[in-house]
Amino acid sequence: MAKVAFLGLGVMGFPMAGHLAKKGGHEVTVYNRTAAKAKEWAEKFGGKTASTPKAASEGQDFVMCCVGNDNDLRAVTLGADGAFAGIKKGATFVDHTTASAEVARELDAAATKAGFKFVDAPVSGGQAGAENGVLTVMCGGKDDAYAGAEPVIAAYARMCKLLGPAGSGQLTKMVNQICIAGIVQGLAEGLRFAERAGLDPTEIARVVDEEADRLNAVIEESQVAQRAAGHYGVPMIAFNGEPFFGQDRFDQFRWRLEQQGLKAR
Repeated sequence: MAKVAFLGLGVMGFPMAGHLAKKGGHEVTVYNRTAAKAKEWAEKFGGKTASTPKAASEGQDFVMCCVGNDNDLRAVTLGADGAFAGIKKGATFVDHTTASAEVARELDAAATKAGFKFVDAPVSGGQAGAENGVLTVMCGGKDDAYAGAEPVIAAYARMCKLLGPAGSGQLTKMVNQICIAGIVQGLAEGLRFAERAGLDPTEIARVVDEEADRLNAVIEESQVAQRAAGHYGVPMIAFNGEPFFGQDRFDQFRWRLEQQGLKAR
């Protein structure tokens, strides 16, 4: 059991922190900008709350973080009340935010200078993956930092892998986002073609969804064997037709790419 802080209790962070307490058996302290959310988490999972990132991080072996973007990440790590002001020497800071490789390298340098470790570890799997504890975690950092953090991350991860030095996790997440963007673009082109050809896009989406489910089953069966052999494949992404018809969904996805995916440098 380790002493762990978790900063950021959004749709991802709330269940991830819960797995640390219940599945991992760790002593967990949480911080959230909205204090009521932290109180709700503590009532559900039995952990502690803190009023600032600094207070949450003091005395912890690991400090995990999952916030919105680069600016949010700097807000909870730097400054007088930031986590970096409270974290002890030798501890490890693990950032699950989907942010830029640039900020990951910046924070890694600050952590090294202050005498603690840093791992950038964005996740894939969405809210369902977080709630079910089956996220894929893409990590960047030094070998010893990752080796210490991996058993803690395992509380909510199906797969966790070190891809290289600081920033490598964020760059790998960008690869993931580019692949997803390509799939979304293909779906949009296909449905537009169906519409112009006089077909019912909703019915076409159901057919595509069924075929994706069938392929997923085949691929998952293959992946079980691959994982048993120590190899990891890339899962097929199932298509649930309805959410992709709304313009709001496309606009939101494009905004996320612009805010996060295009900040790889």
